[in-house]
Amino acid sequence: MNLYGVKAIYNFEMARMKRTLMQSVLSPVISTCLYFVVFGSAIGSRMGDIGGIDYAAYIIPGLVMLSLLMQSISNASFGIYMPKFSGTIYEVLSAPVSYFEIVLGYVGAATTKAVILGLIILLTARLFVDYSVMHPFWMLSFLILTALTFSLFGFIIGIWADGFEKLQIVPMMIVTPLVFLGGTFYSIDMLPEVWQTISLFNPVVYLISGFRWAFYGVSDVHVGISVGMTLVFLSLCMTAVWWIFKTGYRLRS
Repeated sequence: MNLYGVKAIYNFEMARMKRTLMQSVLSPVISTCLYFVVFGSAIGSRMGDIGGIDYAAYIIPGLVMLSLLMQSISNASFGIYMPKFSGTIYEVLSAPVSYFEIVLGYVGAATTKAVILGLIILLTARLFVDYSVMHPFWMLSFLILTALTFSLFGFIIGIWADGFEKLQIVPMMIVTPLVFLGGTFYSIDMLPEVWQTISLFNPVVYLISGFRWAFYGVSDVHVGISVGMTLVFLSLCMTAVWWIFKTGYRLRS
């Protein structure tokens, strides 16, 4: 493996995080803080517990997932789109690095940035509400696995997009609604039975449910199913990336 090549791509992408600190870190942290103020303090004070958990604490896993998913997709999609836009992607493809090493560099950096942001948000949440983490290992595992999966998904979007506006279509029009309807601010058990069934077709439900289980030991679906669904989506993304490099889809033309 060409570790120097992977390191070069990884360091370049991580350096971009430092150059865009306001957009990459401060903006999502401030947005999440506003959610805590509005939903945790203003609305949460008027709501009862959910499953014996204070409402302000209950929504923490969902809010972390909201930022994690959006930033994973954004970092990875923008990271691979810019070389396409500037034409430097051909230099990357002609360099002595394999396709696996290219993906490892770009997706590894996007995953790292998303995990760092998720941990910062968790620390920031302490300023607003007291919470506990019942299963720290699984919490970190879900954090990394989700960041990796959606960084791969963002990488696919970045290759598919042929304009800046397309980079925002999937995150804003599809992912964001799925997150809000995936149990971020409520338990799907609170929904009518028919909507509970419909919610099970939302893949984000399994991510948030598993992540919430790692905090409080409660979940809308069994944690094993949450892990399984996440691994299925990860496998689909890996297969799609393999196909893109095998066929040269929107890379060699």
